[in-house]
Amino acid sequence: MEVLKVCNLKKYYGSNNNITKALNNISFTVSDNEFVAVMGSSGSGKTTLLNTISTIDTVTSGNIIISNIDITNLDEEALSNFRKENLGFIFQDFNLLNTLTIKENIALSLIINKEDKLKIDELVKDISKKLGIYDILDKYPYEVSGGEKQRCASARALINNPKLILADEPTGALDSKNARILLETFKEMNEVLKSTILMVTHDAYSASYASRVLFIKDGEIFNEIIKGKKTRGEFYDEIIDVLTLLGGDSLK
Repeated sequence: MEVLKVCNLKKYYGSNNNITKALNNISFTVSDNEFVAVMGSSGSGKTTLLNTISTIDTVTSGNIIISNIDITNLDEEALSNFRKENLGFIFQDFNLLNTLTIKENIALSLIINKEDKLKIDELVKDISKKLGIYDILDKYPYEVSGGEKQRCASARALINNPKLILADEPTGALDSKNARILLETFKEMNEVLKSTILMVTHDAYSASYASRVLFIKDGEIFNEIIKGKKTRGEFYDEIIDVLTLLGGDSLK
């Protein structure tokens, strides 16, 4: 089943003779329980793509269909409700609030929406056990490790059982140890919790955890590779080969 379908997507900036084609007729799909990485050099359009899918930005033309709903046709109120009910976000810096406990951070969106307290407690208990952070729910972010913060951010993204998890350069601010921990968490979310993940990254090591990688160049799909039965090391080497063809700052 297709969770995400992007059809002939265009995003242009400027006017008259000064038009920048950030996205130029992009089409692809993401199936249920897939882990897809999007790569490309700075300015290739990968972040613009994520922003349009996440409803942060509007499109010039084309369609974005998530769970059979064309979000390009929704008004602001409908978009806001759709975002809360169907999308989960994992940010580069986690965006945890140090004045709230781990439990409160995970449950924040539910608390804001005034969900029933017993329902919130049950959902937090369930997701925190699945991600191995149940024992630290009463601690504050500054009292736990980087890896535990990452799992808290992941739990917060998963609390509503979203149709699609969106991650924007999630390892960009991390050292190699914590980057690996986060990527292993993503792998666990995808394989064990059956989460569907779309991750934008410039890092080949991060992308090698995905099951498929889309490469964007000048606002268009340049290439696509599938992991299949390859080892992660073999997939990493294949990613590097494509990035070499892309050139520019794709290897940075």
